[in-house]
Formats: sequence, structure tokens, C-alpha cells
Amino acid sequence: MDPTPARMDLGRLIDRADGDFASQDAQQLRQDFTRFMMRYKFGMEEIVTKLSILRDEFAHLHDTNPIEHVSSRLKNPESIVEKMGRKQCEPTFESIAERITDIAGVRVTCSFVSDVYTIFDLLTGQSDVSVVEVRDYIKTPKPNGYRSLHALVEVPVFLSDGEIPVLVEVQLRTIAMDFWASLEHKIHYKYREDVPQSLLDGLKEAAETAGELDATMERLHTEVKTAGELPKALKDELTENTNAVPDEQLIERLRRLSG
Repeated sequence: MDPTPARMDLGRLIDRADGDFASQDAQQLRQDFTRFMMRYKFGMEEIVTKLSILRDEFAHLHDTNPIEHVSSRLKNPESIVEKMGRKQCEPTFESIAERITDIAGVRVTCSFVSDVYTIFDLLTGQSDVSVVEVRDYIKTPKPNGYRSLHALVEVPVFLSDGEIPVLVEVQLRTIAMDFWASLEHKIHYKYREDVPQSLLDGLKEAAETAGELDATMERLHTEVKTAGELPKALKDELTENTNAVPDEQLIERLRRLSG
């Protein structure tokens, strides 16, 4: 049973840590909030560890590595309070855990779109990872052009007082998608959401360009991987052909392939 109390006043703790309520209450609230956030920290680290294991395995045992970079972050108290207001969230730990699902976040950057889905399948296929929700903004981009694969997963965290399921948001995207998202975030931060339409139009165009780049790079990547391979139909014909001497038509097709 989680000992965290039902109600809290995180806003008062941030604004008036030594203000209008007893210092003992403030200290207890800090401890309770620290305990609450630690579960998300540990859940986030569980996911990062799983991804690090996959990345190291691919680096040492496979020809290519689908994971370019892994980063993680916990929402700070100010961001949580701000989101509580937007979501009209009750000031309880239970309500926060239910309504705010991105307290712990992990971002995975891959080279190719196919790598994004490969890592998603490998991560969510593990027995202790439960998929709660998937939002595929790669197949269906947001109106502003944003592309990424979002997976809300649940992992068990084992503490001294028992097991606690923890939600972690995992974002998987290509390098091009990540570059675009970083620029989009900087622009919105600079203009405080009042972004000129010309910049919004430019961002949308850049998102389309990034999508085209990903498609081109995926095609080139596939061509490199399959370079030198015979077409399947020709492979089948060679395998099934029982003649000791191949006919002239087959010889000519082989000449064209090697030319």
C-alpha cells in the first residue's frame, strides 16, 4: 500500500515554502512529493536501461544500430502545477497520477522511420512493459507538421513497501523529426505561443521537407542493405532449375545483373 497521503498543496509549497502553513506540514509535503516523484524517476530509468541494453546489443552483435540517442526528463514542480491548472486537476497525488501522464518522459532518436517501429516493437514486446496508449504522429502527422511516435507504457517499480506501476511516455522519432521538433519548440518559446503566421507556414513546409528526407533516406538505406542481392524470382528459378547447363536467357539475365 502506497503511504503517500491523498491530498497536497504543491502550489503553496512552491510559492510560500515558509509561509502561511506550519513548517512541519511543509516538510511532510516535501517528503511526500519527493516519494511521489521518485517512483517516476525509477520508472523512467527502467525504460532507459532497457533501451541501453538494446542499443549495446545492436552495437556489438549486429551490423547496424537503430538507436542513435536516448534522453530522459522528469517534469519539474512548476510544470506539474501549470498542467494541473490546465487540466483542472484535483490537488491529490492520485489525481495527478491519473490526469498527468507525461511526468516521466523518454525520447529515442533513430536514423530511419523503420528503426522507430523496430525499437517500439522490441521495447513493448518485453513481458514487464504494458502498452497503455499509442499515438502515431508519423502515419498521421499533427496539423502543424509534427511527426513522432508516442507510446504511453507502464512498468513496475519495486520499492521497499511493494510494487508500484508507473506510467512513462516514450517518444520515438527520426533525427530529422527531432531537429524539426527542437526548432519548433524554440520558436514557440521565443514568441510565447504568439508565433507569426509566416513562421508557422515555414515550419509546416520544413516538416514536409523533413518527411521527404526521411522517405528518401529510407529508400537509400533499403537499397544499400539489398545491394548485390538477386531478385526473388531469379533466386527461385536458380534454386528450382535442375538442368546441368542454364539456358541462354538465364545467362543473359545474369550478365545484366552483374553489368
